[in-house]
Amino acid sequence: MEKRFVYADNAATTQVSPRVLEAMLPFYKEEYGNPSSVYSIGRQAKEALDKARKQVADALGAQPGEIYFTGCGSESDNWALKGAAAQMKKKGKNHIITTVFEHHAILHTAQALEKQGFEVTYLPVDEYGLLTAKDVENALREDTGLVSIMYANNEIGTILPIPEIGALCRKKGILFHTDAVQAVGNVKIDVKAQNIDMLSLSAHKLHGPKGVGALYVRKGVVLPNFMDGGAQERGHRAGTENVAGIVGLGVAITDAVGNLEERTARERDLRDQLIHGILSAIPHSRLNGHPTQRLPGNANLSFEGVEGEALLLWLDMSGICASSGSACTSGSLDPSHVLLSIGLPHEIAHGSLRLTLGEQNTEEDVDYIIETVTQVVGTLRAMSPVWEDGRPNLTAASNLHG
Repeated sequence: MEKRFVYADNAATTQVSPRVLEAMLPFYKEEYGNPSSVYSIGRQAKEALDKARKQVADALGAQPGEIYFTGCGSESDNWALKGAAAQMKKKGKNHIITTVFEHHAILHTAQALEKQGFEVTYLPVDEYGLLTAKDVENALREDTGLVSIMYANNEIGTILPIPEIGALCRKKGILFHTDAVQAVGNVKIDVKAQNIDMLSLSAHKLHGPKGVGALYVRKGVVLPNFMDGGAQERGHRAGTENVAGIVGLGVAITDAVGNLEERTARERDLRDQLIHGILSAIPHSRLNGHPTQRLPGNANLSFEGVEGEALLLWLDMSGICASSGSACTSGSLDPSHVLLSIGLPHEIAHGSLRLTLGEQNTEEDVDYIIETVTQVVGTLRAMSPVWEDGRPNLTAASNLHG
C-alpha cells in the first residue's frame, strides 16, 4: 500500500477547523481591542467574549455566568480542586475522593493537596477502567468535601458513570467535579441533569485553538480567585483575556455539539473496524478499556513482545501519527499508570498503542493503519529478544522489565 499521512492522535490535540480559524482571525487583525476598553473595538471584543461564554454554556446546559475561561484544561482542574479544597477546609472537611487513573492534572494536584494536609482516596478501577457510584459511596466519610472523577479516560477511552456519581454526590451534599476534557464534543453532557458542580474542558481537543480552556462552576459554588489583579472573569481570574482563542472555543464547541450524534456514529464505526481489523490480524494483541462504553474514536491496544516507543517511531516513518499513552507523558519511559491500573503487567503495558480517530479520518485511513501496524508489529517481534517461535518468551520478558 502506498505511503500516506494519517493523523490518528486526536486525543492529544486536533486540527483547528476552518470555521474556527475564520472566526478567530478578525480578533488578531481588525477587532483587536482590549475587552476592558470603552471604545468601539474594545466593546466588540467584549461582545465576542459574551457570545463565546453563552456558546460554551449552551453546549453544557449551563448559564453564561457559570462559565470561566482559563488557559487550558489543566488550569481548570487545578482551580477546581485547589479552590474547592480551600473552601471545604473552612467547613472542617479534609477528605477528597478521586481515581487512580485520572489525568496527571488531577493526580498531581491531589498529591500537592496531600502535602498541605488533605487526605485523598484514590479509588481503583476494574479491568475495563470502570467504577460504580456504589464504589464512590463506600469511600465517603464524614469529612469528605470533594469528589473528582474524570468523565472519560484520555488513554483507554472508557466512559465513567458520571450521572450516577453526580446524583450520589448531590444527595450527600458533596461537591462533584469532573475532568471532561476528552468527553466534551464526544459525549452528550448536561451539567444540570447530571448533577455536575464543576467541569473542566479544553478547546484544542475539539478542533479549537491551544491555550484556551474553561471551567464550569455551578451557581452557588464559591471558589477563591485563581489569580488576583484586574476584574477579568468577574474578578476571579486576572489578566487580559485571549479573545481570539475564546472566540475559537465558542465556535468549536458549538460545532462539536451541533453534529455530535451523526459524527460520533461515524467515528464509532471506523473505530470498531480498526479494532476488529488489528485484533484479527495480530495474535497476542488485546484491546484496553471497555469494548463498547468508550469514546467514539478511541482504540487502545497492546501487543506482546513489542515496545511502544519503537512502534511509534516505525509508524511515524510510515506517515501515521499515534501515541503510546497520554501525550502529556509521552517522554516518560515508565509504563502508563492507566494501563497498570487496569491490571496489565509491565511488559504488556510497555507495548501499548493509542489510536484516536477524528472526523477527518476515512475508511482508507483505517485500512492503511491496520496494514501498517500489522507489518510493523511483525517486524519488531522478529527483532525482539522477548519473542520466540511466534509467541512471547515470558521468562525473557520478565527479566527485561525487572
